[in-house]
Amino acid sequence: MSACPCGLSEPYEKCCGRFHSGSAAAPTAEALMRSRYSAFVKGNVPYLLRTWHPRTRPARLDLDPSMKWTGLEILSAGEGSAFHSTGTVTFRASFRGGSLHERSRFERVDGAWVYVDGEFLD
Repeated sequence: MSACPCGLSEPYEKCCGRFHSGSAAAPTAEALMRSRYSAFVKGNVPYLLRTWHPRTRPARLDLDPSMKWTGLEILSAGEGSAFHSTGTVTFRASFRGGSLHERSRFERVDGAWVYVDGEFLD
């Protein structure tokens, strides 16, 4: 089993892979953030669209196949637990040639965490 791209020590199948397959739902905003990063690494557009808030979701998403993601660092997380309806996650996602620093906002829709939008910080 291969390591999960999200940076946790679990194998992909037991970590973000279970969210991607639909056999489990991300229990926190941070878990959703990690699973969405892994979906970018894997090129899993259906998962990215499925976990995007209907209010802000694009009609389509075209990923650049030459983009090579190299790591994820969670800098902070606010709220976003089973006891919250909103949450934020600030992270740095590295790619070959640079990095992306963002504070993402998440909400629950029908009980499931979804990505709303993000603010670029650098």
